[in-house]
Amino acid sequence: MKAEQLSTPCYLIDQQRLEHNLEILQGLILRSGCKILLAQKAFSMYALYPLIGKYLSGTAASGLYEARLGAEQMGKENHVFAPAYNDNEFDEIISLCDHIIFNSFTQLEKFKSRALSADVSIGLRINPEHSTQQVQLYDPCAPYSRLGITFNSFSPDRLDGVEGLHFHTLCEQNANALAETLAVVEKKFGSWLKQMKWINFGGGHHITRVDYDIALLESCIRRMQERYGLQVYLEPGEAVALNAGYLLTTVLETLHNSMDIAILDTSAACHMPDVLEMPYRPPLQNSAMPAEKQYTYRLAGSTCLAGDVIGDYSFDIPLRPGDRLLFEDMAIYTMVKNNTFNGMKLPSIAIKQPNGDCTVIREFDFEDFKMRLS
Repeated sequence: MKAEQLSTPCYLIDQQRLEHNLEILQGLILRSGCKILLAQKAFSMYALYPLIGKYLSGTAASGLYEARLGAEQMGKENHVFAPAYNDNEFDEIISLCDHIIFNSFTQLEKFKSRALSADVSIGLRINPEHSTQQVQLYDPCAPYSRLGITFNSFSPDRLDGVEGLHFHTLCEQNANALAETLAVVEKKFGSWLKQMKWINFGGGHHITRVDYDIALLESCIRRMQERYGLQVYLEPGEAVALNAGYLLTTVLETLHNSMDIAILDTSAACHMPDVLEMPYRPPLQNSAMPAEKQYTYRLAGSTCLAGDVIGDYSFDIPLRPGDRLLFEDMAIYTMVKNNTFNGMKLPSIAIKQPNGDCTVIREFDFEDFKMRLS
């Protein structure tokens, strides 16, 4: 079927755009010798893991379920980091992963012997305490952060068995932020890098964005390779599926309360929660900023949450019930974070093939809502 035939709401992944991103990432791998992992916290559509696995080195997980998903559905390198591991889950985690990263020396000492007996490569997450962004919600280097070991808490005498260091400090940023952070990492932790086998630059690198400075990223990678002999890992999530997905929705109703409002069959709170959490205004095809076109509407979800508002947009013609809208950049942090608040139906998931045909991969119903409640 074609996109206009899909029932809404529906996440639609554009395979051609996804492959375009993957080709950029694979080019970086081939030129630099780094390894790139899919950060599943951003994009976990495992129906596409066989395709992604043709380009990337493996997966990065944040806990047991993501570790299992990466192992079962991609089956390549499988790395895991968690702020703290559950003792009851740890043995299964190390049976699934070849790299495990600890957030503290306490966690390292608690689980090290079990990890080493499973022949898992052990790493530590460090906190360089160098912020390159302003929003504390997304800043692992913010004051009082629980993420990573600071320089003052670093214990070189407890590094036995540790083969790598990991830092993740970026969010949707360019390579200049990485270069800045890497200089601080070298200044604070460089004394111990030569005894490591690998370093993980974490995620937040917008590598597939058109203005991204790939040459600077490559120079950062080469510096770690040549100066310390390290295997460099990156684990972007957004860069893999950036601008490769849409959320199709239908206008259910229009009304007026000092401005025109359109109620959709989707929801910011349920289907695109980053709109409220970050917050941000998602791009929408055939629209403009408020008042740039003749008709301005506030687009809102159909839940009872008063703040379930997607944003204000303007259009060439008035919106009518039954009109279909297409939100862009809706692959990342959407289906991994969506929910069924108010009994909202989860969007279907579909793939748009390079020839324009669309295939529905999964549809959701009442049982998917019910099974999460009791």
